[in-house]
Amino acid sequence: MTTFLELLVNGVSIGSVYALIALGFVVIFKATEVVNFAHASLLLAGGYVTATLHDDLGFWWALALGTSGAAVVGAGVEFLVMRRYRGGDHSVLAIVTIGVDILLITELTRRIGTDVLTLGDPWGDDVVTVGSVAMAETRIAAFCAAAVLIGAFLLAFRYTSWGIAMRAAAENPQTAALMGIRLGRVSLSAWAVAGALAAVAALFLTVFPTPGLERSTSLAALKAFPAAILGGLDSTTGALAGGLIVGVTESLATGYQSDLAFLG
Repeated sequence: MTTFLELLVNGVSIGSVYALIALGFVVIFKATEVVNFAHASLLLAGGYVTATLHDDLGFWWALALGTSGAAVVGAGVEFLVMRRYRGGDHSVLAIVTIGVDILLITELTRRIGTDVLTLGDPWGDDVVTVGSVAMAETRIAAFCAAAVLIGAFLLAFRYTSWGIAMRAAAENPQTAALMGIRLGRVSLSAWAVAGALAAVAALFLTVFPTPGLERSTSLAALKAFPAAILGGLDSTTGALAGGLIVGVTESLATGYQSDLAFLG
């Protein structure tokens, strides 16, 4: 029972991080109806900036700049690339994001090389024990941070003028534009928000018990994409549910893999 509870807690924690990444997919899709396959590069970019700056600036300033940097990269992709193809076929635009992802990932992997970069987080390898269940502090921090960010996003999406503009643009972009909503600004902000969420996710994907940031860290976005599909690419709450389902399933399957050998 103890093993099950530990796996469940870890699954919920990592699932909440997947939910952050999945939410980035959903935000861009709702604003532009484009599936953003460049999301993995935004995640790696945010983590790389944080990893390279934490020694000089300290962890919190490095994280703030890493998050801002990923948001700027996301906004830059929208402004310099995606906006030039506005009005084009959405399938073509999705393929364009694949090209953008290849370019950014290639440059970032060249810079990272074979190194494993630490992000200088303050939690280290500390473990909290509740009864017979042991939990890494990083997993608790991941769940709390994801809960706060997702909650803040849902409130902003529901009650702020930005959220209303995004919902209107997602519902009927032509009518929204006629009512004075600037679709370009909505799209730009969506890409920036997605980049910032990806940078925070990169932090919790690379802290203990994982060794750190490496070239393959961006592959975590491939795990979050099914979570977005599972919850629905146009559903913000679905991203949360999908992330938790994928995280818990992954954790339980890994923990009980010896018992699942009959599956191949």
